[in-house]
Amino acid sequence: MNSSTPGELPGQGRESCRPVSRPIRARIDLNALRHNFAVARHHAGPARIWAVIKANAYGHGQWQVARALADLADGFALLEVESAIALRQAGFSQPLLLLEGFFAPEDVALLARHDLTPVVHSPAQLLMLEAAANRPGQVYVKLNTSMNRLGFCPGQLPEVLERLQRLGIREVTLMSHFAEADGGRGIEAQFGCFSALAGDAGLPVSLANSAALLRYPETRGDWVRPGIMLYGSSPFADISASSLGLRPVMHLESRLIGIQTLAAGERVGYGGLFQAGQPMRIGIVACGYADGYPRHAPTGTPIAVAGQPSRVLGRVSMDMLACDLSGIDAARVGSPVTLWGIGEGGTVDVDQVAAAAGTLSYELFCALAPRVPVAWG
Repeated sequence: MNSSTPGELPGQGRESCRPVSRPIRARIDLNALRHNFAVARHHAGPARIWAVIKANAYGHGQWQVARALADLADGFALLEVESAIALRQAGFSQPLLLLEGFFAPEDVALLARHDLTPVVHSPAQLLMLEAAANRPGQVYVKLNTSMNRLGFCPGQLPEVLERLQRLGIREVTLMSHFAEADGGRGIEAQFGCFSALAGDAGLPVSLANSAALLRYPETRGDWVRPGIMLYGSSPFADISASSLGLRPVMHLESRLIGIQTLAAGERVGYGGLFQAGQPMRIGIVACGYADGYPRHAPTGTPIAVAGQPSRVLGRVSMDMLACDLSGIDAARVGSPVTLWGIGEGGTVDVDQVAAAAGTLSYELFCALAPRVPVAWG
């Protein structure tokens, strides 16, 4: 097992674990990651797979995740040119897709030099390509099919393709991004818009994110782009990750560092948001919002202590949170706590934690703080 802090890339010197006595830890289960990739592969059918490792692999460690999937993924999708170059220099030969493309004229030569595939989504990027002496041999052209973030309007596609052809860029793939593949409106309107254009162009296509890959097999196209499902979380609010065959990859654990006994009517923490209705024991956990736990997680957010389910009480502090020890007679200072994932403290579904806090598992994963030691294995 390799222990370190999040986000390392070659040359950053973060391979050795910092000695930290505070008990909070995160574990990244790379076998679970590979299992989840196999689930994605099953759903992808003949399509090739971009493993999405943007945002430090959703907080799981971009470098470690890339190494774990190096023999499985057809390519990696990320954001920063610098991170893609670091992967190239470390020996990764798979295609590397830059999901926001490039941001400055000087980036274009780097794309060509390191065989990177940019997403081209704006007239400004086309101008930068036209002004460059050296250009990449392949691009993805992003179409705005109503998400209204990035992408060319459908009517611009013929001109875009003509300009790319004049530049000698002949490996072109069309892509778009679904706004509600995980929701009630689904993909029908966007998929119809995209299909009408892509059918005329006769080019490879890439559409499916995790939700579309799992729910809409007709969107697989030539390349799929699974993200959150690789990390063991469900893209759907009403479907659990386990029912999709996914395994949790990140496990956040700590221990009790204090125990208090409350009389009926006593309150807990800043603002006294929780008031005991009867005498009870509470535990204090070494985990707070400075570790990446959501400050807005309310009373009732699931947690596990000493192998039993429990709940958060009151307001989450910077470095600590309180939990209910009612019925957990074995709990003592030093007892294990699971914040999410599977650990010595018990099992807690990260999607349930996120739902209680009014957010998504994406945010919890990405918010893991640099001060939390991480072990990959």
